[in-house]
Amino acid sequence: MSEQPPVPAATHVLVSGGSRGLGLSIVQDVINSGAKVTAFARTVTDGMRELAEQHPDRVHIGSADITDAAALAQLIKESSAELGPIDALVNNAAIGQDSLHVHTSADRIDQIISTNLTAPLLLTRQVMRHMMAKGMRGRIVMITSICAQRGYAGLVAYSATKGGLDAATRTLAREMHGRMLVNAIAPGFFASEMSSVLGQTQLDAITRRTPSGRLVEPDNVIPLCHTLLFDDTNINGQVLVVDGGGSI
Repeated sequence: MSEQPPVPAATHVLVSGGSRGLGLSIVQDVINSGAKVTAFARTVTDGMRELAEQHPDRVHIGSADITDAAALAQLIKESSAELGPIDALVNNAAIGQDSLHVHTSADRIDQIISTNLTAPLLLTRQVMRHMMAKGMRGRIVMITSICAQRGYAGLVAYSATKGGLDAATRTLAREMHGRMLVNAIAPGFFASEMSSVLGQTQLDAITRRTPSGRLVEPDNVIPLCHTLLFDDTNINGQVLVVDGGGSI
């Protein structure tokens, strides 16, 4: 196999779960980088609308559930017609868990797996096919979790889905042979709506055990995501942990 040239920096990034928190921060960083962005979530928020109004020629937003493959296919078709082909994906959408495994219903386990693992894999497949049809090379970033590498009570199904995405990241990088850079970022716990299900007592305990003495903030993750989308680092097939040293 001949040596591949570097994968170009992203020019049009699709961000799932781009409505608030880390997802919205990623959307803002893509805009600040001069690239175009398509963001979707189940509910379009005021933050998404404001960015679309401020940058109408570079931002496309949509309301779609990540488990709705037909809606996402339509979104990709519309946004690529408006802004040009998509050459990068950030898989950020996910739902949390707040129950011990023995108390989690089969339906809830299925919902977590469908939303956090099956749907991102199908979306990745759609975007990769889109890029390959356009003859493009690109970049994929999975937002996973330190839960895939460390055990936390009440997060069995959630952790399993994030571990699945970590494994998929490594395998996809191998399959693509340099045509696409595929990496994951595994943040520690955020002081966020999703982690609030752990309760303040457990969050305080996690903070005390973390060498940096603080939980993760979106601003800690954004520089890594930016690098994986725009810089020529030759990082591929890696899971980059951002957790203040909590996993060491």
